[in-house]
Amino acid sequence: MALLTILHYPDSRLHKVAKPVARVDDRIRKLVRDMADTMYDAPGVGLAATQVDVHERVIVIDVSEDQTGLLALINPEIIWHSEELRAFEEGCLSVPGVYDDVDRYAQVRVRALNEKGETYEFDADGLLSVCVQHEMDHLLGKVFVEYLSPLKQTRIKKKMRKLERDSA
Repeated sequence: MALLTILHYPDSRLHKVAKPVARVDDRIRKLVRDMADTMYDAPGVGLAATQVDVHERVIVIDVSEDQTGLLALINPEIIWHSEELRAFEEGCLSVPGVYDDVDRYAQVRVRALNEKGETYEFDADGLLSVCVQHEMDHLLGKVFVEYLSPLKQTRIKKKMRKLERDSA
């Protein structure tokens, strides 16, 4: 089990756009396992490779109660979304202690590769839909607080910088 270091907002590396994975190999499978271990340890329900300073299109998600529903999404894409939006309170392992409502598509259909390099699709709603969209934003270099007002963003940046100073 290897725990990876999670970057904290407003670290500029969180704004890098992830590149597609060219080949699903042992390196990518190890990254998925290490990301899953890191997510469970944090604890969280989703983690994008960008958050651990790996800028490739890899996400792990597990919204199950008992940590038995791990999804590895390699090169994920949303191929359909509902018109309906829903506000959902979000948090983020890169922005510890901060929670706020963000509007997301109520339902999405996702296509991705699994750890074997096989293409699969699934439909998501509720927490899974929110989590997929949240983590995919990370792959685009976007953190959920960027959906909030400029005033809230400024306050969050100050809070995160203070936490960083206090822990140093």
